[in-house]
Amino acid sequence: QVQLVESGGGLVQAGGSLRLSCAASGSIASIATMGWYRQAPGKQRELVATITSYGSTNYTDSVKGRFTISIDNAKNTVYLQMNSLKPEDTAVYYCNARLIRTYTVVYADYWGQGTQVTVSS
Repeated sequence: QVQLVESGGGLVQAGGSLRLSCAASGSIASIATMGWYRQAPGKQRELVATITSYGSTNYTDSVKGRFTISIDNAKNTVYLQMNSLKPEDTAVYYCNARLIRTYTVVYADYWGQGTQVTVSS
């Protein structure tokens, strides 16, 4: 079994900051990438940022310069530092990990339960 546990969401005023964390645990052999996606009401889930175990990052254009993703490989934990938050950042944020479980050879995607981020104007 693999579990992804997120924390750090909440309510913040526009211009404020939040830091999300996501820890992966269980029978993990190797993690290729971890990342954050978000889903606003009535919209499809979209990529926010991803990071490989080597530290290569990718961001959606709307968060570049405001959000920073980082990874602690020793803890199988990914972080998302969100600064200069805007009301349009309001969404449920989901953690994703692409990894190989022990005794398997195929990468698979796992998801956290989601954490609400609300930015008030």
